[in-house]
Amino acid sequence: MRTGLCATFLFIPTQAIAADLPASVTFYKDALPVLQNNCQTCHRPGQAAPMSFLTYESTRPWAKAIKQAVVQRKMPPWFADPKIGHFVNDRSLKPTEIDALVKWADAGAPAGDTKDAPPAVKWPDGWSIKPDVIVDGPRFDVPANPKNNVVEWITVAVPTGFTKDTWITSVEIKPQYPEVTHHICLGFNPHLPEVKYFEALWKEKPRGDDGSALPDQGPTFTGGPAVNARQADDCYVPGNPATDYRPTRAARLVPAGSDIYLNLHYTPNGKAVTDHVQIGFTVAKEPPERRYVSLLRQPNPDPKRFAIPAGDPNWQSPPVDVTFAQDVELVWMMPHMHGRGKDMTYTLEYPDGKKEVALHVPRYDFNWQLGYQTNIRVPKGTKLHIDAHYDNSANNPGNPNPNRTVYYGEMTWEEMMAPFFGVVIDRTADPDRILVRPQRQVAQ
Repeated sequence: MRTGLCATFLFIPTQAIAADLPASVTFYKDALPVLQNNCQTCHRPGQAAPMSFLTYESTRPWAKAIKQAVVQRKMPPWFADPKIGHFVNDRSLKPTEIDALVKWADAGAPAGDTKDAPPAVKWPDGWSIKPDVIVDGPRFDVPANPKNNVVEWITVAVPTGFTKDTWITSVEIKPQYPEVTHHICLGFNPHLPEVKYFEALWKEKPRGDDGSALPDQGPTFTGGPAVNARQADDCYVPGNPATDYRPTRAARLVPAGSDIYLNLHYTPNGKAVTDHVQIGFTVAKEPPERRYVSLLRQPNPDPKRFAIPAGDPNWQSPPVDVTFAQDVELVWMMPHMHGRGKDMTYTLEYPDGKKEVALHVPRYDFNWQLGYQTNIRVPKGTKLHIDAHYDNSANNPGNPNPNRTVYYGEMTWEEMMAPFFGVVIDRTADPDRILVRPQRQVAQ
């Protein structure tokens, strides 16, 4: 399962860290096990992080920065309220792990004895999974320094090549240049003959010289076959290499002849590259016990309802409310907003009246599209209520322009309220009847 818009976080067994660390902590004995288990997924050559923590020599210059990042809980990225919910993929550091890194930095970052080091992790050079099927994806030119430092999101269609219904048990999206890849998300849709493969399906709309969306322009997308495409069933984000359904005893069904719709977003770093995307799948030999289904519901994007006033530090979005029409197990949640996103809360309201907050993200960070794995049994008739707030003020460092009213749209200078969630159902259950369909309002 995912830890972020979709993927499995790799945990490495480490030696136990004592609650009371000795006065003379060292890199090899105390710091390296923590780095292996929590940091090296990103902090190694060829990955998203700008520095490597594989060796003492490459880590030592960053000792003070590591201390500051872990004390402030900026790293590893994890934004769920620790007092609420239970998450299988919780990547936050334990107090003893933070203490180990802090004491090591305070001691002058000594190396210690190499004999104390745990075995080096054998990080994969290619795939994190062992794919049964590899689909060749598009190539995308990432410029070195684009105007306003913005690369437009694009959506492209890629044929799966599946000639029969296929149960996939894991999926990995592999960019060639992860250091410039903000995220790549995919969804499966029936083949549409009018769509050309590798064709961009989203259009840029007019915007100001500062890169901000012009007011009263409506949503970015222009219609056509991509509008109803599901584009975030699984995602690549830094640190999250793959999505694995097998721990939930489930798989995802991909109908024969489906296309993959990929949504790509890049962040230039001053060096022009051409990224080549590949997608790998493992395939079930037998039909699974259970079926995984990814869901997304969004509020009404009408500019009359979704318009964040300039300067507003705590604007509340229209909520998302859905009701489950059958018993499910809630296994994954991923809040998604843009730079003005402030917080998001998922609340379950059970048929007996009991309420349970399943996820509260009090400090949303657009730079990290994290998913949160859980295992909550949700009975038929339960309502899922999702709230979100936005900070469109000058005090928000991620705000592209606090002087404009912001409308709903796909581009990062616009805003979204897109709460994703994944459920597991019985393989024979109808995936189109997971949620109660809202009743059509009749004008009085």
